[in-house]
Amino acid sequence: MTTKVMAFGEALIDFLSNGATQAGELESFTKFPGGAPANVAVAVARLGGNSHFVGQVGDDAFGHFLKTSLDSYGVNTDNMLMTTEAKTALAFVSLDQTGERSFEFYRSPSADILFREEDFNDAWFTQGQGVFHTCSNTLTDADITKATLAGVRMARAANWVVSVDVNLRTNLWPNGQVDTQRVIDWMQSGDVVKASLEELEVLAEDPFALIDQSLAAGVTLFVLTDGGNAIRFYTAEQGENTVVTPKVEVKDTTAAGDAFVGGLLYKLAAQGGDQASLAALSNQALVDIVRFAAACGADAVTKLGAYPSLPSLAEAEAQLSRF
Repeated sequence: MTTKVMAFGEALIDFLSNGATQAGELESFTKFPGGAPANVAVAVARLGGNSHFVGQVGDDAFGHFLKTSLDSYGVNTDNMLMTTEAKTALAFVSLDQTGERSFEFYRSPSADILFREEDFNDAWFTQGQGVFHTCSNTLTDADITKATLAGVRMARAANWVVSVDVNLRTNLWPNGQVDTQRVIDWMQSGDVVKASLEELEVLAEDPFALIDQSLAAGVTLFVLTDGGNAIRFYTAEQGENTVVTPKVEVKDTTAAGDAFVGGLLYKLAAQGGDQASLAALSNQALVDIVRFAAACGADAVTKLGAYPSLPSLAEAEAQLSRF
């Protein structure tokens, strides 16, 4: 049985700006399916992986659109819930001239943050090994935090690899104030952590001391991105390694990080999807995995939107061959 990658968290609608910049020109927005964990699930499916999405959307037109979209990309949505208690989350995404994003979220509350720990099912984790993926957007209130940590505990009990993408969105937090200790505690519950340098600077005065602390706490692989600069990754035994990122023409960075994470998890799942297999990876194997993930991220930024920009295996390998 192919190792599962199960992404948990929000699926939402990205309304992507047309980029109007001239005075008097009206800004318009086009609807795309999105949400970081959903993007990761699609990224894994596009590469040919055994991809599952767990989360909740509204029983509304947007929620049904998201489920249909995930299904159409080959993501298993059997455990995707719908509720009439809240609407599907929306995000309006504006782009600057370099393709960088700014977000305006409509999520107070939305269906995704009403997912509860009792909505998880132990049976989801009992058929084969897998990777359980989370991001910090499911830490913004106490109840969704409990649900996230319940999923982490179930994955750990089943000897799955737990993946964490810090993916901080400060405007999702009450009054824009991130509960840094909550995020750090969750981050250090993972086996694989992906964070940007900018995010770690929000969490700690010394980002590199936080990486060392995380490795000492049990994180096996810590991957640090820094925009278009080289990617650094760290393990307790092998220290720091660097992977140079490919140079491409950037059109839209919306799915860059999620494409990177999807590529990373696709390759890690192929290694077995259990904690021992992850710990046994050689330094060269990790370099190859991170290079592949970087190629996925680079390919994604050359196209618009979230799901539509995520590369197939052939596209990712073609991008990999260029650097």
